[in-house]
Amino acid sequence: MTRPAADLVIRSRRVVTAQGLRAAAVHVATADGRIVAVTAWDEAPAGVTRVDAKDALVMPGVVDSHVHVNEPGRSDWEGFATATRAAAAGGVTTLCDMPLNSIPATTTVAALEAKRRAAQVHASREQASQAHASVHVEFIGGVVPGNRPELEGLAAAGVCAFKCFLAPSGVEEFPHVGERELREAFPVLARTGLPLMVHAEDPARLVAPLGRSDPRAYATWLASRPVDAEQEAIALVVRLMEEVPTPVHIVHLSSAGSLDMVRVARARGLPITVETCPHYLTFAAEEIPDGATAYKCAPPIRRASEREALWYVLIAGEIDLVASDHSPCPPAMKRADGDFIQAWGGIASLELSLPAVWTGARARGVPPERLAQWMCEAPARLVGLGQRRGVIAPGYDADLVVWDPEASFTVHPARLHQRHKVTPYIGRELFGVVRATYVSGRLVHGGV
Repeated sequence: MTRPAADLVIRSRRVVTAQGLRAAAVHVATADGRIVAVTAWDEAPAGVTRVDAKDALVMPGVVDSHVHVNEPGRSDWEGFATATRAAAAGGVTTLCDMPLNSIPATTTVAALEAKRRAAQVHASREQASQAHASVHVEFIGGVVPGNRPELEGLAAAGVCAFKCFLAPSGVEEFPHVGERELREAFPVLARTGLPLMVHAEDPARLVAPLGRSDPRAYATWLASRPVDAEQEAIALVVRLMEEVPTPVHIVHLSSAGSLDMVRVARARGLPITVETCPHYLTFAAEEIPDGATAYKCAPPIRRASEREALWYVLIAGEIDLVASDHSPCPPAMKRADGDFIQAWGGIASLELSLPAVWTGARARGVPPERLAQWMCEAPARLVGLGQRRGVIAPGYDADLVVWDPEASFTVHPARLHQRHKVTPYIGRELFGVVRATYVSGRLVHGGV
């Protein structure tokens, strides 16, 4: 089949190509949304639209493999309209929607179709209004007690991965699983070849706050979710992988010490990958004020020494990728009284993940092209999109983010696109201003 000719060229002195960072021109055929060629900076055929990004960095669009959109059922928390606009504003061109906290949870084929309908309704409205703020949306299926018969159907229906919790998830529609349920699910998951994303905390290791503990003290929340809960949960998963080598992905790693069992698994050739999140790379327990429940998440943000250790293993290549774990909720659920124990646990950062990670990387002398590995290429590969997204190369989707690594901004709630403006990043200076985002060669945010 003959592919359409390029009708758009985006060029910059700094393009993150498959061959490295260089001056280049990216030739795009908007008819099919693909990259036709990557050439020298000054090459462009006559008659095409030219976009000169000058010295701004052109990178593959971010693939965020861990996002809670919550629609249908809890669109008052977040929905596809606000989530995709926030994604586009942050340079995210693909988001992978978690199976909770929507109602119904995505644990059956019927629930997956309800999710798809909700996303399609949003996309149709955007197209009709010419708002064009949609990004690619992929869906993750859930593994919960009793839904093993649904797993192969979900895979056939197009989920890109599965997700389970080893500790209570916080919503009754998505109960956690234990060793017995995992033993039942692993052979089925292995047949699908799709990764199982695991929230790794052992409920037996979680600590109920003592009666006299101050619920407003961040130290109370931190003490209730110790590191050994994460480590024991990973150890369980690795034991099961030794029996049935199902691909497993550990989500939101909070402690570099938890990598010990991952190293053991990798040494044995087991297919295990790991992510961490911008909040674990940005914040530290010592800096969190009492009552500041915007910082609450599970596992919790740990001490500064843990943050630095996570950066060390990320830079060393032992952590595969960074994903936002965007988990918003209405402000009331974050508890105005500052009760960390009762507040909803989740951090909203979809729009801010790229600048948050870059701010930390920049401070440590890490070049911006490493972000393309952590936030574009590796997550695309995880969810089976590695042959189409996450890289700037001929034949790949023309999903691009143009951003300025040297420019900074202060996070202001009025400028955020997420439904609720609650995030611990408010007031923080971040480097990395997104100038433009393209999805399939179509401008969905900004403009150079």
